[in-house]
Amino acid sequence: MNLENISIRGQLLYDEPMSRHTSLKVGGAADLYAEPEDADDLLTLVRSLKERQAPWLTIGRGYNLLVRDGGIRGAVISLARFNRISEAGERLIRAEAGVENLALVRFAQERGLGGIGYISGIPGTVGGAVKMNAGAYGSGVLERLESLTLLLGDTVAEYRREELDYGYRRLTLPVGAIVLAALFRLVEYDPQQTEEEIRKDTELRRSKHNVGFPSAGSFFKNPSGQAAWRLIDRANLRGVTVGGAQVSKVHSNFLINRGGATAADFLGLATRVKEAVFAATGVQLEEEVRIVGEEP
Repeated sequence: MNLENISIRGQLLYDEPMSRHTSLKVGGAADLYAEPEDADDLLTLVRSLKERQAPWLTIGRGYNLLVRDGGIRGAVISLARFNRISEAGERLIRAEAGVENLALVRFAQERGLGGIGYISGIPGTVGGAVKMNAGAYGSGVLERLESLTLLLGDTVAEYRREELDYGYRRLTLPVGAIVLAALFRLVEYDPQQTEEEIRKDTELRRSKHNVGFPSAGSFFKNPSGQAAWRLIDRANLRGVTVGGAQVSKVHSNFLINRGGATAADFLGLATRVKEAVFAATGVQLEEEVRIVGEEP
């Protein structure tokens, strides 16, 4: 696979350790790590990769990502530079995939709009939030989605929400599709109420989610009608370790990097958690984090 002589206006790094680009701080090297500047730059990059028959994977800021220790063959495309937000009509806000969740909530707040304050405390970007239908307190961000702009092949296309296949903590997109931007239809909202929601959510997450070590947030999805952390506690797994990975003593649905952890440690710990929870409760947990890459 020849990845030489690729040229974009953004950044290109070869043999780049993914531990530098994920919140878990683990993961082997990607053959090529790229941060295109905008949609045109991204299209140039994708065309170059297609010419070389090289696979690629898109990421945001790596908050919900576990990369195996063998790294990633082909290219990793980061949309970190896709960070523009704009008004797009009455109660409509367009946010590119790399916009931080809190930045979107603040932008709406300044214009007297809201309805998505619950994502303010979720680490990550709009692209990641959309792809996993992120949410809290029974709501998901796709409930406020008007349309989604995707790069599919060589075409930039817009899909209305009703055309998408989504559900609890998931959005199923065509193979190879890259989320470029999302258009949200929000509601008129008192900015002070938004401020209060942000404050309460921040305090709640600090008290319950301040685990003190690198993590990916909630590692497992909540089964229907149940909380994953309660199931993990029922299996007496709080504080259990595999290598440098540990079930957090603060919040048992957070798997943390105590220092020197590998992806294999996290995968081994996740398997141990799932097996113990199933044995104790009969419930099969499913990872919320995205697991990619190759074994060493």
